[in-house]
Amino acid sequence: MTDIILIQPPIRDFYLTRKRTIPYGLASIAAVLIKDGFQVEIFDALACSKTKNIALPEEMAYLRKHYCGLDISPFGLFYHYKHFGYSFQHIARIAQLSGAFMVGISSLFTAYFDTALKTAQAVKKTCPESKIVFGGHHPTAFPGQVMENSAVDFVLRGEGEVSISLLAKALKTDKVFKSIPGIVYRKADKQLFTAQPALMEDLNKYPPPALNLIKNRYYQRSGKDSMVITASRGCPLNCSYCSMGSNSINKFRMKKISTLSHEIKIAKQGLNLGLIDFEDENLAMNKKWFLALLADIRRQFSIHIPELRAMNGLFPPALDQEIIAQMSASGFKTLNLSLGSASLNQIRRFKRPDVRAAFDSALNLGPKFNLNSVGYIIAGAPHQTPEDSVADLIYLAKRKVLAGISIFYPSPGSQDFQTCGNLKILPSFFSLMRSTALPISHTTTRIESITILRLGRILNFIKQLINLKIDLPGQAVSRSILDPAAGRLHNGRLLLSWFFQDARIRGLTPDGQVFEYLQAPEIIRQFIRGIKKVQLRGC
Repeated sequence: MTDIILIQPPIRDFYLTRKRTIPYGLASIAAVLIKDGFQVEIFDALACSKTKNIALPEEMAYLRKHYCGLDISPFGLFYHYKHFGYSFQHIARIAQLSGAFMVGISSLFTAYFDTALKTAQAVKKTCPESKIVFGGHHPTAFPGQVMENSAVDFVLRGEGEVSISLLAKALKTDKVFKSIPGIVYRKADKQLFTAQPALMEDLNKYPPPALNLIKNRYYQRSGKDSMVITASRGCPLNCSYCSMGSNSINKFRMKKISTLSHEIKIAKQGLNLGLIDFEDENLAMNKKWFLALLADIRRQFSIHIPELRAMNGLFPPALDQEIIAQMSASGFKTLNLSLGSASLNQIRRFKRPDVRAAFDSALNLGPKFNLNSVGYIIAGAPHQTPEDSVADLIYLAKRKVLAGISIFYPSPGSQDFQTCGNLKILPSFFSLMRSTALPISHTTTRIESITILRLGRILNFIKQLINLKIDLPGQAVSRSILDPAAGRLHNGRLLLSWFFQDARIRGLTPDGQVFEYLQAPEIIRQFIRGIKKVQLRGC
């Protein structure tokens, strides 16, 4: 019989990046519970191939004019809105079969709170005696709103490793809850008791995550297992768009190399690792520590080193030649570089250091050590102009780097979330707090944001042509129908040719119909003028 079941809920969105949904946090919490004698199960509702097209939520109805058709061209973005993972009914049956007295539900991202809550409601209906506990970034930020629903019995704010076992023990022994760090519960008078978020003061005192409870087979790539690690918590920077910086509760802490070494050693014994993704905010910030970590990975894996990634982004000033050389020798194949913006005005608004020189240095060093690069910029933030975002694209066009464009969304707890609140431009629904929802319309309108996103696709297609040593297309007569069988590359070149001629972004339906998107003409013309003045480089 299971004492506690921990659930990763399904997700509803336009797309899902599988390798970034490995439930590392639940595995870390499970390890603490197991250490304290509880029988624990993780049910990962995303660890299945089940995907169902569903109706676009009514609050997202405005997106229909932006994601207006299935586009098979290189410039396509999103179309179908989907439910990724098992149904709520199936999850509830699994919880019932477990017999667990406590059900922990992860609610990491505000945009997906609705599916976490639907999970709780389904479980409570099937298992009315089980106590349902919410944890993650969203309930930490909005404990009152979460507790408004009677399906939720408790919220644990902050880092659940600190408090989860204390709550489980209190439930088993009928002890009071007040002293549990991070606890939120209903008192006898129905008022909420809300504690300050819990914090792991020493990351090294906690057991390694129970990776054996993860459905690792689902996360395999090319027959090999994938693994996530957070080698640190928090961030010493103070970027306005981020809720994990120095002004948040998440002070910057790093695990000892011996702790990480032990964690990797245990994973290596049970998994055939092909990928390790470090989801840290600033993995390379401490040079001595990072070099020691890379050396330990090389020692452990010898000649069969898995690919290493830092998909959350690397801070360019932390990367010098020694670091990049050792990254290459230790399994890194790509530098995921956090630029933010190349505009000095926007850099100041984001409260970021000016990393442009370090960004260029990393781009120049990468090819010397066989490393590709992706440069991440943010567009559509409050007070950010579309002209600056187009200039950011031109900045990336001149450099040997793939362009990664993220449309801004207000992250609860960040300074920009407060800014959006002050400007009265916060979305009315939690579900809109995501990039795909084009959540705010301020100095950059939604039409401009989506146009910038499509221009990023066009830029990366141009870079692909350069990599393939294919000339950019000359003039061609536009047509209303193309042959899909001619291939994505061929048809993409035709659409690109027409784009340069009349500054219109077009898509292509699966049956070959050419159509135009709703778009912002002036910033398209700015983009075309800009790339005609610079030497374009591949990626």
